Amino acid sequence: MTAWLRGAVLAAGLALTGFGLYGLLNDVHITDPWDVLAWVVGGLVVHDGLWLPLLCLFGSSLARGPVLRGWLIVAASATAIALPAVLRAGADDANPTVLPLPYQRNWLLVLAASAVLALLVALVRRWRHRPGSGSGRAPREDPS
Repeated sequence: MTAWLRGAVLAAGLALTGFGLYGLLNDVHITDPWDVLAWVVGGLVVHDGLWLPLLCLFGSSLARGPVLRGWLIVAASATAIALPAVLRAGADDANPTVLPLPYQRNWLLVLAASAVLALLVALVRRWRHRPGSGSGRAPREDPS
């Protein structure tokens, strides 16, 4: 990656971070920014102290191959995002508009779609690297 592209990506990231902080500090619905800071720190602690080590341990010990490991990361992330809505679905019968969608079905559809995509990627990788297919690199000739 060239230096100007890295600089552009860095500038865009800093601009988006600044925009997010501006929106956070000027939002009328946020009455105590320290609560937000506590949630951010808690999220970092849970992610770096619990989530990431468990995912790395599971991936390195049980999953073989980069495609399966990648799918497990996608599935774990989708589950972490969807789990609160899946567990709360139907819990508040007094107001059915709080969680109006079929979250469990949608979560399972996301897992199934990502599994099918991972399977297709694995099949394409296997097809492209099968013995005798001629798609592999030719052996290097010895220059001497």
